[in-house]
Amino acid sequence: MDRIRGQAAAQLMLTTTQREWFEQASAKVNATDLTQILIDLINIASPTGEEGNLARAVVSRLGAKGIDSQEQRIDERQSNVVGRLAGAGARPSLLLYSPLDTVTVGTDTEDLPWAADRLHPEMLPTAVVHDGHVLGLGAQNPKGHAACVIAAFAAIAEARIPLSGTLQLGLGAGGMPTNARPNMRPGSGHGAGCTWMLQQAELPDYALIAKSGWAVSWEEVGLAWYEVKVPGTHTYVGSRHLLPYSNAIVRAGRVVEALEAWFPEWTQQNTSGLVAPQGVVSFIQAGWERMPAFTPAVCRFVIDLRLSPRTQIEEADAAISLKLGQIAGALGFPIECQRILQIAGTSTDPNSDIIQAAIDAWQEIEGRPHRPLTGMSGATDANILRSFGIPTARIGLPKVNLPDTDFQRGMNAVKVDDMVKLTHHLIHTAIAVCTA
Repeated sequence: MDRIRGQAAAQLMLTTTQREWFEQASAKVNATDLTQILIDLINIASPTGEEGNLARAVVSRLGAKGIDSQEQRIDERQSNVVGRLAGAGARPSLLLYSPLDTVTVGTDTEDLPWAADRLHPEMLPTAVVHDGHVLGLGAQNPKGHAACVIAAFAAIAEARIPLSGTLQLGLGAGGMPTNARPNMRPGSGHGAGCTWMLQQAELPDYALIAKSGWAVSWEEVGLAWYEVKVPGTHTYVGSRHLLPYSNAIVRAGRVVEALEAWFPEWTQQNTSGLVAPQGVVSFIQAGWERMPAFTPAVCRFVIDLRLSPRTQIEEADAAISLKLGQIAGALGFPIECQRILQIAGTSTDPNSDIIQAAIDAWQEIEGRPHRPLTGMSGATDANILRSFGIPTARIGLPKVNLPDTDFQRGMNAVKVDDMVKLTHHLIHTAIAVCTA
């Protein structure tokens, strides 16, 4: 519950004493240390489901500084990191949170050819420092954010800031929107770590998640995954001209093409607030690789449809069903569809104190009025935090401005100066919320 909702925005600005504490903690932050934290994070591979080694390294790092933290083991491979700086209890508690896992793995076996034609240097779990930037697997998302959370938490601890509210650290496994990888425990994918973490401990009053985008956000999309099956005939190329023939792969291609043309309509109909929910066809499967002479009896593919916080899952189900029905009628064959996952879009009241404190921190650091990012379609563990009733703000690192920046480089490169700025923001917000 939002304990201090209703305070005037001016009351959330730092007092003279709080500002001194902010300066003391911020003085503990520097580009050299942040760079080294990030290098160490990158150099320990942590693909979804295998975050345990990295979690133990972070606990060891914090323990060497005398900071209370623990590995929260989910299974033999997957772990969270949790930490705690106890407060006197007069102020609300705050969780500083970031995921730990990378969406790609950094190996030819799992990443190629789907992520790229080859593994570029920034796609490997080996950090490279160049011209004020750090490159390597997950350098921006999520490890640059995790480094900032670690540095902010450690700086407040080392500066011995007198907290009235408890400050928590959370580094979660399974933060990327992915199912379990091959040979991983079922259920080790998206949301596994955050959900486990919140089920094991006393819930904080507020949360601040560090995730891409240098502006404060108070809402984001959810998602629905649908499996679609398109029928055909199983036959042999030598019999194509002699027997009934309908190629499920060709049929599915027509369905995919029609859906891809429809997704922008879904976006237009559901754009509001900070979000512009998108849709894609992301996976397709049919036939036997060892039997290229035979056609399959079915082709299946998966849709990721993003959901506004103001869209109910029943509305998405109805929209998908209607569209597939129209496509089936136009093409003259049946189409099956089943929803296989849903995570609701969520929002926090923009007048909530955690949002206002985060905005005030941003404005002080930037020296200009805050403007939120709009048209967003990314889903994170913020949805899970809010689903547990925790008012949650999101803020993160901007994408780098480097030549040839594509999706991979955007995920795997970060500017160190941006990390310093984000760490200062996290400290500022924590002091505003957790000190009197």
